Amino acid sequence: MSFLHVSKFCQQGGRCFQPTSRNTCIRILSPAFLGSASYVDWRQPWLVDNNRRWYSHENGGYQKKPSLWKWGLGLVGSLGVVGSALYWKISHQKLHAAEVEAGVLKTGLPTYVRTDVAKHKTAESRIWVTYRNGVYDITDYVSEHPGGNKILLGAGAAIDPFWEMYGVHKQAEIFAMLEKYRIGNITEVEEKKEADKKDPYGNDPKRHPALKPASEKPFNAEPPPSLLIHSYLTPNDLFFIRNHLPVPVIDPKTFSLQVAVEKENGGAKLSLDDLKSKFPKKSVTTTIQCSGNRRSEMIKIKSVKGLNWGIAAISTAEWSGVTLDAILKHSGIDIDKVDCKHVQFEGMDKGPDGATYGASIPIEIARSLKNEIIVAYKMNGKDIPRDHGYPLRIIIPGIVGARQVKWLNKIVLSKEESSSHWQQRDYKGFNSSIDWHNVDFSKAQAIQELPIVSAICEPAEGEMLEDAEEVTIKGYAWSGGGRGIYRVDVSADGGKTWHEADLNSNNQSPYKAWAWTLWEATVPLPKSSKNTQLICKAIDSSYNCQPDSVEGIWNLRGVLSNAWHRVSVTIPNDQR
Repeated sequence: MSFLHVSKFCQQGGRCFQPTSRNTCIRILSPAFLGSASYVDWRQPWLVDNNRRWYSHENGGYQKKPSLWKWGLGLVGSLGVVGSALYWKISHQKLHAAEVEAGVLKTGLPTYVRTDVAKHKTAESRIWVTYRNGVYDITDYVSEHPGGNKILLGAGAAIDPFWEMYGVHKQAEIFAMLEKYRIGNITEVEEKKEADKKDPYGNDPKRHPALKPASEKPFNAEPPPSLLIHSYLTPNDLFFIRNHLPVPVIDPKTFSLQVAVEKENGGAKLSLDDLKSKFPKKSVTTTIQCSGNRRSEMIKIKSVKGLNWGIAAISTAEWSGVTLDAILKHSGIDIDKVDCKHVQFEGMDKGPDGATYGASIPIEIARSLKNEIIVAYKMNGKDIPRDHGYPLRIIIPGIVGARQVKWLNKIVLSKEESSSHWQQRDYKGFNSSIDWHNVDFSKAQAIQELPIVSAICEPAEGEMLEDAEEVTIKGYAWSGGGRGIYRVDVSADGGKTWHEADLNSNNQSPYKAWAWTLWEATVPLPKSSKNTQLICKAIDSSYNCQPDSVEGIWNLRGVLSNAWHRVSVTIPNDQR
């Protein structure tokens, strides 16, 4: 192992984990294409403690190195020279970058069409991307990209959607760098498809190209796991999409929200303007997870009915709107006194039979969260996108996504659960001996709070690691009901040894942790293996822990998949 180990560049969306005793991050200036920040992560082989100095040992321990200060001075001097060179280079670039406008038509260059670009997605065929009217061959840049292989998400297509999402790219220096790889123009205008009036899904919105569809009609998709942890809040365009029916077209001017107690007179009807102007605005940051998240792991055991979700049917956003309690009080309803057992929510998405999507929560949950549940009209500071419920969505922190009804237009307090199919005959858990020949949905309770879960988002399954000595593992952990994450354990040798990860919970209370915890750990790799299995498992504030295998929790709907997450990777031989 080299005396000073320099790890690969990493990106954290402008966020850096706090240094630990063996982990220091130094931020440097560096242009990026699809990565919004660049870091050199010096896995420090020394620990400074007053006048004591240490160096790393092959076996992972630390021994005293009295003369290290001399080497350290040399390093500081070298960094000074490198820093001066970087400063000159960046300053020099800035002088010329101001004159560069990326993506404009350039005379004298070849012209291509989108099908030409789509043929160039790999290093063998050369990697092409487009930006506005420009075509670029970025093959030689990929290995230098600070965001790692995230740049390949745009391979053979336009990078415009990614740059729109991460504004850091719109800098003169970045434009200048991009133009160095310019090879041509693209004049073809993207075809705008007219809605098919016979297709109930013909008016669905356009989606971000990075999303991986689990189904097209209705549209359901998850983001790449590596982008999922790019920032604490998931960008609206990358938030996982779970639709059961066509996305409705709603006129905000005629829209109204109805609030009532079942079989009683009274209640209220509120317009969108009423909600925005007559009530205080409340914001809450929550994680929403589909109950089928990680279903793909159950499918490997035995076939189940449901979408083949990976690990990214989960996302986090800041939602803003009006508290449920405020709306009920305005409607003359005291949730603490009303003689009801459930709060029903109804959406405006309809099936062929005219039935709408609906769900409900027990009144006890509504009472305990009455000032946390919100009727949201904003998502990450913007109007809620159509795929996520425009104009209104009910947000119930700590509860499964299936109950957080989109396109909300009716709230009813009732003595009965919602009669909706998705409340009565779906999103329920069973033991592994129950199958479709002997299932009775009426005997099972509807899923509300979800169990603790965690997943590895980087590295990816089957990835060839760049370093043979250690690996940096990143992921998320979350538990329903507001239970915070106390610990995430990570193994790089198939579970023989474990290491604690550094946690970023965004300073949430451990008992009102509505949003996920992002985590990161750099751990040593086994010395005598070409392949290894990375594992993560989490513990929440109730000391709930994940089961170690999928077999024992398999169920016919493939829900509640929360076993230890395992990722197999290959260790490079040429560095051993």
